Amino acid sequence: MSDLRPVALQLAVFSPHLEAGLSRRFEVVRWFELDATAQASVLQAQAPRVRAVVTAGQVGCSNALMSALPQLGVIAINGVGVDRVDLDFARARGVRVTTTPGTLTEDVADLAVGLLIALLRAIPAADAFVREGAWQAGEWPLARKVSGLDFGILGLGQIGRAIAARLAVFGRVAYSGPHRKDVPYEFHPQPITLARSCDVLVVSCPATPATFRLVDGRILDALGPQGYLINVARGSIVDESALIAALAAGRIAGAALDVFEREPTVPEALRRSSRVVLTPHLASATVETRTAMADLVLANLDAYLDSRPLPSAVA
Repeated sequence: MSDLRPVALQLAVFSPHLEAGLSRRFEVVRWFELDATAQASVLQAQAPRVRAVVTAGQVGCSNALMSALPQLGVIAINGVGVDRVDLDFARARGVRVTTTPGTLTEDVADLAVGLLIALLRAIPAADAFVREGAWQAGEWPLARKVSGLDFGILGLGQIGRAIAARLAVFGRVAYSGPHRKDVPYEFHPQPITLARSCDVLVVSCPATPATFRLVDGRILDALGPQGYLINVARGSIVDESALIAALAAGRIAGAALDVFEREPTVPEALRRSSRVVLTPHLASATVETRTAMADLVLANLDAYLDSRPLPSAVA
């Protein structure tokens, strides 16, 4: 007997909790595991039965795939980024798009602060120093104090506000974004003046055409040779080539990055740099947050299947 459940294309690896939930609701095709030939076969055999695409923010869903699925009704994103989904194209096709806002705010903010402290106090290198037995030969060199610095937040949305609240404990906080907000932090209409004013620039704005490579050589030079960059937003917001050049020339002091332009590929120059702390896009990667994200993904899919209002639709 054939499976009468609707078909969902799964475009990324998810937590066991989310994958189990998807399997209870749909006949799931693990699209990301198929080569181009197998994907074409799936579309030929099952395209009219595909009702949902479930994806990650950094993966999205292409217009070509949407066009190949005549009965697609919803793209459920396990994350908050929508830069890899053409929302206007989806709306024109009557495809709803959902994300998981609010579920990952605290974890991303926590990681931003963790990366900041790890970078300025050189914690990863200090760990290696002890593990490799180098402590026997001499003392660890002095690092940079975190408390008392000036912090700039590029993008004061939900995540940016959570980061700002944490950093306000350490020092002065300022921000830049499209609009001034009702917050007790200094506002800079232009990112370049924000960079000039701060010791640490934290990127937390969404990836849009307007923010593509927004942090370029000019911004990095404004941050200066004693300044640090933290990116927990999207890799596309930072001009990676300009960052590599600035680090190599000592035009900024260092960077801590959780996101990259072409994940999971990270340039060798960044991987080898002693001025950089790197993590593999893990800002939301805790058991608690990934469970909350999964529950909201499933709640959106249940609402779609039941023809109810979607809890967190963005299109």
